[in-house]
Amino acid sequence: MSSSNSGPSSAPAIPSTIPCESRGRYFSKKIPDARPLPAFSDLRAQLPSPILDAHPQWIAMYWKAWELAFRNFNQPAPGSGFVSQFIDAAFNENIFLWDTCFMTMFCNVAHPLVPGIQSLDNFYARQHDDGEISREIVRATGADYGAWVNRENEPFYSAHGWEVPSLRRSPVVYIGRDAPQPVPRLTLDALNNPLCAWAELESHRFTGDTSRLALVYPALERYYRALQHYLRQGNSLYLTDWASMDNSPRNRFLSGGGCAVDTSAQMVLFARNLAEIAGLTGNVAAQNSFNMEADQLGALINTLLWDGERQFYFDLQADGSRSPVKTVAAFWTLIAGVADSGQVDALCAELENPATFGRHHRVPTLAADQAGFNPAGGYWCGAVWAPTTTMVIRGLEQCGRHELARAIALEDIEVTGRVFAATGTLWENYSPDSDAPGKPAQPDFVGWTGIGPIKHLLEHAIGLKPDAATNSLTWDLQAASRQGCERYRFNGGVLSLIAEPASRPSESGTVTVTTDRGFTLHLRRNGESTVHVLATGTHSFCF
Repeated sequence: MSSSNSGPSSAPAIPSTIPCESRGRYFSKKIPDARPLPAFSDLRAQLPSPILDAHPQWIAMYWKAWELAFRNFNQPAPGSGFVSQFIDAAFNENIFLWDTCFMTMFCNVAHPLVPGIQSLDNFYARQHDDGEISREIVRATGADYGAWVNRENEPFYSAHGWEVPSLRRSPVVYIGRDAPQPVPRLTLDALNNPLCAWAELESHRFTGDTSRLALVYPALERYYRALQHYLRQGNSLYLTDWASMDNSPRNRFLSGGGCAVDTSAQMVLFARNLAEIAGLTGNVAAQNSFNMEADQLGALINTLLWDGERQFYFDLQADGSRSPVKTVAAFWTLIAGVADSGQVDALCAELENPATFGRHHRVPTLAADQAGFNPAGGYWCGAVWAPTTTMVIRGLEQCGRHELARAIALEDIEVTGRVFAATGTLWENYSPDSDAPGKPAQPDFVGWTGIGPIKHLLEHAIGLKPDAATNSLTWDLQAASRQGCERYRFNGGVLSLIAEPASRPSESGTVTVTTDRGFTLHLRRNGESTVHVLATGTHSFCF
């Protein structure tokens, strides 16, 4: 299939020449907020306060995660072109797009107290006129990270190539299509993991703020079209460099025009997310168009990247053969809605297979039966990372595999909790085979490692899942001990929810909810569900 047949386009084509540009033209916010940065000591008493009496160590880890996160909130530097306060990746002096997308997901629970989703504003504000957004931007200046800038206006290339550690500049090879014109402003290394639209919708689950979706939609659509223009191979799948999995054994098989299962599935997810945003903001034509594009690309992924014999998704090499390397990248097909029921079954089987992904700590980024797997982590040679684990969990939920999703989330909290008890901090990544930080891994990494201790604790250990669009909150009561959350925030309201278990088997437990805003509570327990329409005030009922 040629790239011209991949679906309808509702956005104007990339212009054949790009004049001197003004950055951020598709994002209307131009002036930074004038307010002081939040301080942990000032806001601790306003943050959501989880209750889980059976696991006091998890509660301690939750508060440590917030303490570390507050160290990484930043004001826009003068002259940077940034327009919002933001959370930083805790990695170096730059901001990173996919780190930021995931960091917003735990910051959502404290909206609007902390700069969460607004952290993405600075990427939209530095977007190029052709739609490109660099995945790495210098925090102090707002400039794209220098190594990823196509300063000589040369045909598309990767600054580092695909062979690690022998890095070298390598051209992007298009097969079955002409090289795109004009040449991009960035290199291939700058364009990966396009997850902003997903992050925006995760935020919307908590805020219900449709005006925010309308604000970001133009920038997101242009970004999507730029990636189509530059990353789409002649077969209509998508190219990548390393997809930010720096030393993965898969990378060398992507050289010379190979196509990536994660990047291709992420573009399906991007299209589906844009369709949802278009629908929520009243653009039905765009909604239908993006859904059609997603369906077409999803079908192509199943044709070219699914291996029926090995029952798994693999990258596609430039010669048309599938890569031999089995990585966590395949699981992006779950959240993208690409995998059919049989493929979902096969992927779930891998997650429970101790020989591959069902290790002591799920989900390793490289299957344990692959050459190069490192039981200590080895960075992307097996380590467990918050973003990929979060992707797997949300994908499983989307496919209706809630029990497995919860099991993986709780396993992640349990292991990181034991490492926290031993070391006193949170780490960049973790070993798949032991209760240990990954080797290598940075300490005090919140950063996206805050997802487990904050987001997964509230959503999976305590069981609170909001849907602001319907003004409803689902509470899946699982623990036998007292559980809940004080100062839980969603849809503009602040709630206190406490479940007291029965003192004797013959008695019922009691749920008490105090809210300053009416909402609908869906209470689930032991396979049964009850619905409670709650007005402002305090309510108690049995379970």
